[in-house]
Amino acid sequence: MDKVYSPALEDTIYKNWENSGAFTPQISKLSKAKFAPGGQPFSIILPPPNANEPLHAGHALYVVEDIMVRYHRMLQDPTLWLPGTDHAGIETQFVFEKKLQKDGKSRFDYDRDTLYKMIADYVDQNSDIAINQLRRLGFSLDWSRLRFANEPHHNRRINSVFKKMHQDGLIYRDEKIVNYCTFCGTAFSNLEVIHKTVASYLWFINYGPLSVATTRPETMLGDTAVAVNPSDPRYKKLIGTKIILPLVGTEIPIIADSSVDPKFGTGAVKVTPSHSPEDYELAKKHNLKFIRIFDYDGRANTNVPQKYQGLFPNQCREAILKDLETAGLLEKSVPYSHEVGHCYKCNRPIEPLTAPQWYVKIKPLAAKAIDAVKKDTITIFPPRFKKEFLRWMKDVRDWNISRQIVWAQRIPVWYNLDDNPNILITFLTPDKKPITDYWKNLQSYKFVDISTGLQTLLVPADTQYYLSEVEAQKNGLRVLQETDVFDTWFSSGQWPYSTLGWEPDGKHSPDFKYFYPTSVLDTMWDILFFWVARMVMMGLYVTGVVPFKVAHMHSRVVDAKGVKMSKSKGNVINPIEIVDKYGADALRMALVFGIAPGSDIPLSDDKVRAQRNFVNKIWNAARFVLMTSEKYPQCPKNISNHPDDKKIIKTLTELVKSTTTNLDKYRFGQASEDLYHFFWHDFCDDFLEKSKSRDADVVPVLLEVLVSSLKLLHPFIPFVTETIYQELKVKFNLSEAQLITALWPTINGS
Repeated sequence: MDKVYSPALEDTIYKNWENSGAFTPQISKLSKAKFAPGGQPFSIILPPPNANEPLHAGHALYVVEDIMVRYHRMLQDPTLWLPGTDHAGIETQFVFEKKLQKDGKSRFDYDRDTLYKMIADYVDQNSDIAINQLRRLGFSLDWSRLRFANEPHHNRRINSVFKKMHQDGLIYRDEKIVNYCTFCGTAFSNLEVIHKTVASYLWFINYGPLSVATTRPETMLGDTAVAVNPSDPRYKKLIGTKIILPLVGTEIPIIADSSVDPKFGTGAVKVTPSHSPEDYELAKKHNLKFIRIFDYDGRANTNVPQKYQGLFPNQCREAILKDLETAGLLEKSVPYSHEVGHCYKCNRPIEPLTAPQWYVKIKPLAAKAIDAVKKDTITIFPPRFKKEFLRWMKDVRDWNISRQIVWAQRIPVWYNLDDNPNILITFLTPDKKPITDYWKNLQSYKFVDISTGLQTLLVPADTQYYLSEVEAQKNGLRVLQETDVFDTWFSSGQWPYSTLGWEPDGKHSPDFKYFYPTSVLDTMWDILFFWVARMVMMGLYVTGVVPFKVAHMHSRVVDAKGVKMSKSKGNVINPIEIVDKYGADALRMALVFGIAPGSDIPLSDDKVRAQRNFVNKIWNAARFVLMTSEKYPQCPKNISNHPDDKKIIKTLTELVKSTTTNLDKYRFGQASEDLYHFFWHDFCDDFLEKSKSRDADVVPVLLEVLVSSLKLLHPFIPFVTETIYQELKVKFNLSEAQLITALWPTINGS
């Protein structure tokens, strides 16, 4: 063996693993094989990283999954770890648009098909980056089964599920208030909105017989009522009367609702249903009008007085405050801090507004998911996240699955424009001039899809639609497919059964029949509802069984100071840079060593360096054992009865049992810590030092402890253990079954 272990060998080792087929289970062979007693198929679906982006430190925690699959392979369980990459609709288009900006272009310079093709080419050009990085980290994925979230087979399956859900009454279209980012040009779910405390003002405005207090004076142009608390004695006589809306001149009612806080401001609040989630619910309850005053580009539209048309919200606010002050209607303003929703992608304020969107009725799906978790049909680990899951699911709202972007699966709905003459189409011509007109007045079908960044189809919620293009064309030749695409989570919520080859006609693939439901879903706790809950709901709905038996919430990687990593803070760690510096084994061990389940993992150079030292310790110990065996070529074959030998074997036997228990119970941190201390202290510091004064009888126990330790450590640090194994294999002419890739360690038949 070389004097120093070189991580440069890791690429060669990985290629040998991959080329040997070690990661690829063959179902035709598995069904005929005789496994160890109780051996069951073990499968994990990799949470797909973005196809076009490099990995970050959080992705390195896939090591938890690799530990599990390598462990189960060593138990000789039929084991599949299926890889895939995500099209990541909004995030990928956002990244691509930033690239366009650097080139002096924007999404509005291209028609829909061209933009889609450009993004697809961009993703394809970068798709190998993450895949090759997964290899660098030693992840033993079955690359022969690689999947992509925007591939035709997956799209076909999610379209069929959408149609089935529609037929079952679980899909509907409605015009509701959404979290809209006018810069990104799409709606976001509540979970994708970042709420920040903003220092602003509370403005008090005279509305005639009463005053209102508001943080958003610019939306008063869309007011359709003023609300007061019915028990507030100041306003009882005004309830049911009407007032004239300042600056607009329209008549609006004063209504009573118990949700109004008499202690806030003046106790009277303006109601703007199309631009406030709270006001939206209030308007539904009291049957108020909905007047949307800001369009999808963020500008005030024709529903406001002409002098405000075309202004952005901040400009509109400035103009309105000035006009109110001139008219003597602005009573006062006081400093006021409140939470404002911001886009998690571009960090700009979200504009709540009403828009026609597609929704999933979530309550029927949630009920079965709640039942599965309560009964532990799905085990959530660590257990504290079970309570969090149930809390979220109890109050879950209908799921908005519409996104106004290009890069994703287009919703399979068609509008027959001859049957629906009032469909309003808004788009941009190549010279960027907006055109709004009815379909029958348009001269060319090509115009329809020119717009890519704005909402292109303003279709009333009750408009007739069809689930197939053929059906839509029956009574007219002119049809238009829905321009919205599926929310990424609607696609990824169907990931487990789709990637394994579920088919809507029941002709499922052998993989689906053999490996579904999967054994474990491992991901970070922050997407417990985003992704885990949706996979549970969709899996139960489509297949009738849970998509995985265990949902394991792994830890979160933070910087050395315990701060969450973000590009804006400049503390993001590139895992490949660490691998280049210290080797993959050192990073892998640093990420799991001594970590409590579901906790934060501070990652630093010092921590990785310490584990590199451990890797070197293993290498040096192996060199010592080999040199000792060369010194005594005629050594005994059996372990002696020396007290030191009995002690180390007893400790090792206990370690095998505890490591098995810890891995079965997902205590990876405890398992790695125990292995570290045993090998460094019990074996190297104590036993190896004592062995230097002994003769040939020490060789059998040295080999036994070294080989068993390599087996135990292999799932955690596969490269150095594999390298040493190959040295031992050549030195002692041993077969695979006699060394590291044999069954999980057994000591003296135990």
